[in-house]
Order: sequence, then C-alpha cells, then structure tokens
Amino acid sequence: MAVVVFHGGAIRVDGVGPDADRLVVVDGVIADPGHPVPADAETVDLEGGLLLPAFRDGHAHPLLAGRERSGPVLRDASSVDQIVERVRAWAAESDEPWLVGGSYDATLVDGGVFDARWLDAAVSDRPVVLHAWDYHTAWVNTAALEAAGVDADTPDPALGRILRRADGSPRGTLVERPAIDLVLDRAPRPGLAADVDALAWATQHLATHGIAWAQEAWAEEHDVPSWIAAARAGRLAVDVDLALRADPQRWPGQLEHLGRTARAVRDEPGLTCRTVKFFVDGILENHTAHLLECYHDAQTRGLPNWRPDQLADAVVACDAAGFDVHLHAIGDAAVRAAIDAAERIRESLRGGRRLTIAHAQVIDPVDLDRLADLDVTFCFQPQWAMPDAVMTDLTLPRLGPGRERQYRMHSAQKAGARLSFGSDWPVTSPEVLAGIRTAVTRQDTDGLPAGGWQPDERLTVDEALAAATLGVAHQAGDQDDRGTLRPGMVADLVWIDRDIRRTPASRIADARVRGTWRRGIPTFLAVPAAAVL
Repeated sequence: MAVVVFHGGAIRVDGVGPDADRLVVVDGVIADPGHPVPADAETVDLEGGLLLPAFRDGHAHPLLAGRERSGPVLRDASSVDQIVERVRAWAAESDEPWLVGGSYDATLVDGGVFDARWLDAAVSDRPVVLHAWDYHTAWVNTAALEAAGVDADTPDPALGRILRRADGSPRGTLVERPAIDLVLDRAPRPGLAADVDALAWATQHLATHGIAWAQEAWAEEHDVPSWIAAARAGRLAVDVDLALRADPQRWPGQLEHLGRTARAVRDEPGLTCRTVKFFVDGILENHTAHLLECYHDAQTRGLPNWRPDQLADAVVACDAAGFDVHLHAIGDAAVRAAIDAAERIRESLRGGRRLTIAHAQVIDPVDLDRLADLDVTFCFQPQWAMPDAVMTDLTLPRLGPGRERQYRMHSAQKAGARLSFGSDWPVTSPEVLAGIRTAVTRQDTDGLPAGGWQPDERLTVDEALAAATLGVAHQAGDQDDRGTLRPGMVADLVWIDRDIRRTPASRIADARVRGTWRRGIPTFLAVPAAAVL
C-alpha cells in the first residue's frame, strides 16, 4: 500500500464542515481519519498552507493552447506593427508551406477588423492565418485568400462572414468557423507527433495551476487520434473529457459519426469522450452572439448557429444516444434557447445526465426564473467579469445602455443553477486563483473599479472555491468520486502556499500552487526537496 499523510496546514474537506488537520491517502483514495499509518508512510508538510480538492477546468481548449506554442507569441503585442514584425521573424525561421498561429489582441484595431495587406508586409509568398484571442475570428494574408480562392465574388458561407472593403474584395478578417475554414481547410493539419507534444505541454501547464481534470470544450473528430495517442503514451498530466463539436450543417447525420468516435476513446487512461458541444451562437465582439433585441451599434440580432427547435431536437437526440451536452451560449437569445433545450430533457437531467451552459454572458431576467427546478450547470469564465479593454472597447459598445449586466454568477446561483468555473484557455489564462480573485472582487489587477464591477454579482471565496472544484465535478458527473476530500473520494489534491480564505480578496491571486496530485500521484511539485519526507 502507498500511504501519504498531509499535515501542517488547513485542509478544506468539503466547504461545509470544519477543516481537518491531517489527511491520509491510501493507494490514491482518501482514507478514514483513523486509518493506521505505517512508519514508512510518506508525509507532506503543508507548511501552513491550504490543501483543497484539486481544481478542475470546466471549459478549456488544451490542444489549441498547445498548438499556439509552434508560432510566435502575439498576445502581448501592443500594436499591429509589432505583430507584423514577429510574424516576419517567424516566417524567416520556418520552411512550413503555411504559417498558422495565434492568438492576437483584437482590441488593437478599431472594431477588431484587420487587413490582409498588413500581413502581406511580413509574408507575401506563403499563406498566413492568425487566430484572434477569441478563436471566432481570424486574420489572414492575401496569399491565404488566394490559396482558398476567396475573392470579391465569393459569397459569405452559411453561418460565417467575410469582412470586405468598399469594393467588395475580402478585407482579410474572417468571422466564425465556416468563413475561417474556407482558408484553414486548405492548410495542412498538424502532425500526430506535434499534437502529442502540444497536449503534453498543455496538460502539464494545467497541472502547474492545480488542475487535475479539464473539459476539452471543442474537439473535432479528426483531432481525437492525437488525444488517444497522448493518453496511451502516458503524456496527459490531467484527466480530460472530450466534447465533440456538433456541426449544424452535418446534423442529424453527424450523430452516428460522433458515437463511433466516442466509442474509440473507451478505456484510454485518463481520457473520456462523453460530451457533445454545441456552439449555439458566436460572440458579442464580432456581432455573432444571438440577442433578443438588435445590437446597439448594428441592425442585427446576431448569427445563431442553430434554430431553437433544431437545437432542442439535437439535444434530445444526444441525450438518447447517451451523451452529456455542453452549450456555448453568449447572447440572451442563445441562453434562452439553451434553457429551452434543457427543459426538453428535464427527466434525464434528474436521472444524472449533465447539461452545461457555458459563458452565459447575457441572461434575460425572465430566464433566471426558469432555473429553480431545472438541474443545469452554468460554467462561467470568472476572469471575464471585469471591465478590461475587451469589455470597454468592444463589448459594451455592442450592447449599449440597458444591457450592461453580464456574467451574473450570483444571480444564476440564487435562481437555482449550479455554478462551475472554466478558463476558456487559451482565450484566457488557466490561472484558477486569478479567476477566483475576479469572481470575488469583480475588479481588475489594479483594484478597479472601486467596490467591483456590478458588485451584487460577486461570490464569496467559499462559493468560488466550490465552483472551481465540486461544481466542475458535478458538471462532469464525478461528484461521487471527486470534488471534496471526504473518505472514499479520489485523491485529486492541490496545495496552495497560504489560506486564501483568510487573505484579502485582492491578494488571492498572489498565492502560489505548491503541488498538484492526480489520483494520489503528484503531477506538479514546486517545493524544496526537504519538505517532502
């Protein structure tokens, strides 16, 4: 038997009862407090820190994050010229026929509309495709447009947009996947070995932030072999569930393919494939999120991917096929459609099926009242709940006065929804502690605005910790095995260097993860060797 004893700090068992001062783990499972401890047991001195159930990321994209490492770092670029220079240097070092990378800050240009000619100044002889930070928008050069045959006569694809100049020629900014894929479908896909390396790095990075499980919230069927190869090679540092993307243009025939793909993932170590992902709409910043009323700055209500009746029928079909459902819904009309779909499988939800509504950025108050007896999870991205540059420069001008209320975490919880947290990495950092700080303060790193942005939507520290642990376990259907530190639970653990429940809320993100354990085995340790005896 492998026995590990944790002591010397606060141990948060479940957030309801008192803390423990000692935790015994036997063969990766939490033992009863009185379990005999052999003399040769391993001990971990928490050094006054806090031991918690490991964090879980309810909505992330590790493969996209890992693939970003193959290109230039663009997120911190402060100007278009700086991006162009980095792309030029990247091209000089690469002999790849296509250069695909990301992601860049869309707030650098008014309205987030970038021009192909700017990229042509860096690379004109090969196609270049850069993803914006949101992954709903791409910036391409002229060579990429030409390789895909996209010109002034190319119509907008269904559910996508080609932004154009005054003469009708493509500008170089493509909006939503059907438009982006006009170009990307011509590009070679990353190789299996490169993707396995990307997943190894990405999941290890998640482990450094105390994460032991993640929902891969956007898996294409052709990417699944990379996940299987990484799992079989023992290179996944976190357990992962794959959410296969439902394509409205291939539905309902696609469901049979999704079932075959999911069955291929069975019995892979640390990997499951039990979820279907629906993009109900797009995002507010490019006018593709679906709103009940027109945008403040455009005569459109957005670009929904699914009609409400079509979505509800698809969710029912997924439920009948044994899949859980994960719904990207940003606008209030999309959130309403997602709740409508949940109501269609109410009995299955009561029986243990899981339906998650991710993002839920704008919720009509009428729809909050519908959550009281509907067992759904709202997976929020807490780092978005503050007035950063994206919010002030792009989002709020789209919504206009009267629709400022966003990411209503407290209201959703009070209305009856279960809360979970996800990062949407690489859109946002996977730093769970930063997300908890923002959920509790609704302020930026400078402590602004004073008192918090929409402060009545703040959570307590315990509520935020629950969302990052047990809430995601419920989302995954794992709440009987993970999410608390009660006896019999799997020993997924995170050790933090201080008790953030007793830290000023503004300083929560200053805490550091000292160790992460998955099933009792360390996946990350940042401690002096003498601390583990």
